[in-house]
Amino acid sequence: MRILITADPELPVPPKLYGGIERIVDLLITGLQSRGHEVGLVANAESTANAAAFFAWKGKRSQSKLDTLKNMFTLSSAVKKFEPDIVHSFSRIFYMLPILRSPIPKVMSYQRRPSDRTVRLASQIAGKSLTFTGCSDSICKIGRSAGGTWQTIYNCVELEKYTFQPNVKEDAPLVFLSRIERIKGAHTAIAIAKQCHKKLVIAGNYIENGEAGKYWYEEIEPHLDKDNIEYIGTVNDEQKNELLGKALAVIVPIEWEEPFGIVFAEALACGTPIISCPRGSLTEIVREGTDGYLINSIAEGCSAVSQSSQINRHDCRQRANEHFSASVIIRQYEQLYTKLIKENNAV
Repeated sequence: MRILITADPELPVPPKLYGGIERIVDLLITGLQSRGHEVGLVANAESTANAAAFFAWKGKRSQSKLDTLKNMFTLSSAVKKFEPDIVHSFSRIFYMLPILRSPIPKVMSYQRRPSDRTVRLASQIAGKSLTFTGCSDSICKIGRSAGGTWQTIYNCVELEKYTFQPNVKEDAPLVFLSRIERIKGAHTAIAIAKQCHKKLVIAGNYIENGEAGKYWYEEIEPHLDKDNIEYIGTVNDEQKNELLGKALAVIVPIEWEEPFGIVFAEALACGTPIISCPRGSLTEIVREGTDGYLINSIAEGCSAVSQSSQINRHDCRQRANEHFSASVIIRQYEQLYTKLIKENNAV
């Protein structure tokens, strides 16, 4: 198969530091090409992914109307030059507008809440040539209400990059690893850690301006370097692997409908239990009492912390291996491509 994949224009593929979906696109390119397929990529000009063909977006910003027009042209031109059997977009659906009426099979993957209006319009224009995927059942459920054909394909991690840790020390810390903003629940993680008298290591980036900045300076920073609450900044892949592997549990008590959250798959790959909340995709990722605990209060959080050492870390690793590993997810996309191309050829 000749597969043309697109990623948003802001970050290169693979990303230099953070950038969850850009990592997944890179894994998909590598995995598909190892299976004998030719993969073209349309992405940020600084991308270094080992694709068979590369096309750089002309527009640099997803939210710019002018850049959207530029990127419509970029993708249309890439399709003409690469002549793909299928186009798979992890970027803005508007970039596909010039090719939506084309009979070429197209896949639009959503990593965030889809817009009803956009999904409905695209489905009407493209008809059966367009299929949607969501990174969780919760995303697909939202999308189906607007129309179109939807399939859940989870996000993934490269298991080989995460060291399974079957045991941790008795005084192992809790770890919060995510963007430091209210919806990720760092303040709740701090409250739970303090009440449980547990060390908490916070890793991730924060914003200094606006409401997010106010949140950092008023609700997070005052607690740092006190009561065993430590902030270590952003971490690279190697540091992340070590941090997650040595944790008693990863605690990210979300306050929003999380579409997926790659950090949860990364934690499971290390054998580390998850403490979060029953919102969005977390009810799909975490089996209560097997992979971690889903909580609704600080009291429940403390109970989860006290029980985390009872979680079988082998079960956590197996969960990642069977449901969130790169090999599993690449195979699911490959099967979807094959099905859609076969259906298109039969028309």
